[in-house]
Amino acid sequence: MSDAEKAEMAERVRGEALHAWNGYKKYAWGHDALKPLSQKPFDWYGEGHSLLMTPVDALDTFTLMGLKTQADEARQLIDTRLNFDHDIYVKDFEITIRLLGSLISSYELTGDNRLLELADDLGRRMMPMFDSPTGMPYEYVNLHTGAVRGTRSNPAEIGSLLIEYGMLARHTGKQAYYDKAKRAVVELYKRRSPIGLVGSEIDVETGKWTNPTAGIMGGIDSYYEYLLKASILFGDKDCARMWQESARAIDKYLSDEQPSGLWYGQADMNSGQRTHTYYGALDAFFPAVLALGDDLHRAEQLQESSFRMWNAAGIEPEQFDYVKMQITSPNYELRPEIIESTYYLYHYTHDPRYLAMGVTYFNGLVKYCRTGDAYAALADVRTKQKSDSMESFFFAETLKYLYLLFAPESTLDFNSVIFNTEAHPMKRSLELQ
Repeated sequence: MSDAEKAEMAERVRGEALHAWNGYKKYAWGHDALKPLSQKPFDWYGEGHSLLMTPVDALDTFTLMGLKTQADEARQLIDTRLNFDHDIYVKDFEITIRLLGSLISSYELTGDNRLLELADDLGRRMMPMFDSPTGMPYEYVNLHTGAVRGTRSNPAEIGSLLIEYGMLARHTGKQAYYDKAKRAVVELYKRRSPIGLVGSEIDVETGKWTNPTAGIMGGIDSYYEYLLKASILFGDKDCARMWQESARAIDKYLSDEQPSGLWYGQADMNSGQRTHTYYGALDAFFPAVLALGDDLHRAEQLQESSFRMWNAAGIEPEQFDYVKMQITSPNYELRPEIIESTYYLYHYTHDPRYLAMGVTYFNGLVKYCRTGDAYAALADVRTKQKSDSMESFFFAETLKYLYLLFAPESTLDFNSVIFNTEAHPMKRSLELQ
């Protein structure tokens, strides 16, 4: 693909971002998200409690795309109307990766101090979630009262907070942000099984596992991602050691060589015995992590498997049985992970096949998910029936990674940032924690 062809693809992605944003503006301005089929606004926590999920999550994407008008209007909305003093229980993981992550990233990109003030205010309101007997966070925290609830959580929600709170500590000088998020990760890691795996559900008050199923799937995925990324971003040697030991267990018990290629399935965390042969849209983040961790061979093998899954129905399903080569959960939520891994692999290899993959994803999205006003998830990738959802991560991740795949590398220096799990880039620093 020539530079001109890549530039044309980047421009097409920008055009689709504008298309989706204009739909949000037309029908859901000031709300969390647009329901693209019914053309109605959607607020996560009910009417009157908008946290501007889509504008906040989209802001750094528009900034990187050079869409100044759209970035400015999103920023003005955030600066004037975003308020976290709501008497609502919010999900700590989603609010952290989407809102806190974007506020910090957008502050770094724009220098708008209001964004950092908002991030600090949100971080302060979220801190009571860590007040469990183990230090692992409760699942929900009330933004107004600080009350907490939800004792059953999972590794992803417990272990995917360190990048955001670590960066908030760096920018505000409030070390407690880093220390509380770090303690949560360490407490979770300490409860791994004798063979080095974590399960998929744990009680944050007792520290006892309530589901022993291990894997790299949703509910566990970004815990592993953050061990590696925090080790790089903060020079954290504990995280580096925890990642290396975890990676050995993942390779030993979860990787699965099949005639169709390399996959990663599920196993019992205590015995290592295979329990399921499922791989899905969320698992497709792992080639990016493998590449970042210098295991390029496995990363490329697994990416080929992810692409095979995408092509089973012309767009990827939520879950796929890789032994039977059958779709087991047919929905597609506009997820970005396969595109994220493609972007990482193209960065490390400059192999044109990853650009070709990107064209395939883009064409599938336009063909099957585009609506007259925006983009819609799919209820079933086999029939291509749409569902009334366009999550904010479509702007934050799916469109951003597609754009960066084709845009000039000068758009964002890959080696100067670490992306959080919502694709918000955080500037690396030589400063050790």
